[in-house]
Amino acid sequence: MPLFMDRHDLSGVTPEAIAAAHARDLEVGGKHDVQWLSYWFDADSGTAFCLGRGPKAENLVAAHREAHGLVPNEIIPVSEDAVLRFLGVVRNPVDHTQVTSSFRTILFTDLEASTAIAEELERSAFLSLLTEHDLIIRRSLVASGGREVKHTGDGIMASFDEVANALQCALAIHDGFSARTAGGAKPELRVRIGMAAGEPVDHNNDLFGPTVALASRICDAATPGDVLVSDVVHELGGASGFRFASVDRLALKGFAKPVPVFRLLGRPEKTGGGALLAP
Repeated sequence: MPLFMDRHDLSGVTPEAIAAAHARDLEVGGKHDVQWLSYWFDADSGTAFCLGRGPKAENLVAAHREAHGLVPNEIIPVSEDAVLRFLGVVRNPVDHTQVTSSFRTILFTDLEASTAIAEELERSAFLSLLTEHDLIIRRSLVASGGREVKHTGDGIMASFDEVANALQCALAIHDGFSARTAGGAKPELRVRIGMAAGEPVDHNNDLFGPTVALASRICDAATPGDVLVSDVVHELGGASGFRFASVDRLALKGFAKPVPVFRLLGRPEKTGGGALLAP
């Protein structure tokens, strides 16, 4: 059966109340041919997200309506593969103590001048270079707890549960390419990185659609060797001690208004990080 994820805007509701509502969902789900798989709740934003299988989206809405009356504000079809890549292992919480947030940080990388490099090298040499490029990034992802969502050909899109882990990964990626250059490897490889953070279901039909679009456009705007982030990543990363410089508001394709963007400078002092880039 199709898989759906819905969004509930529930300001002022406690995790205990959400857990009780989910328990009632489980009780009546069978009557509507719905199998509830999991739910997430962010108390700060007052948003809950439910994942379930059913013949149609209307079945999930009907089950919610009978169970507690909290019908979703949005509901979108999703694929199991996409859910696992963006959100990680799906578990049905036993009670409110096991509930986690669905808020994720999306990171994009892009290799500078990949087309020009491909034209200069033989195909086998270029593919070997891409393998080396991918290995540097994937090692950083594994070390930082990131999940690869998609390979874009000359870059990677990844998802992180924590903003700090995504920022550490970005720094580790650049450390890896800097070490390669310092070792004399040719040609030099430089990547640009862009990040944004958000919740899975918005006014669209794509999982993390606006967040993915923003992270991708921020990556496109970055200078090779830079890490640019959205205002949300900047705020949460700053609270964790990461250092940034303001890049100002940028006009990004697909966004009606200029977007505030910040450049990552370095790690929190307690982790012993210096500046990532020259000022």
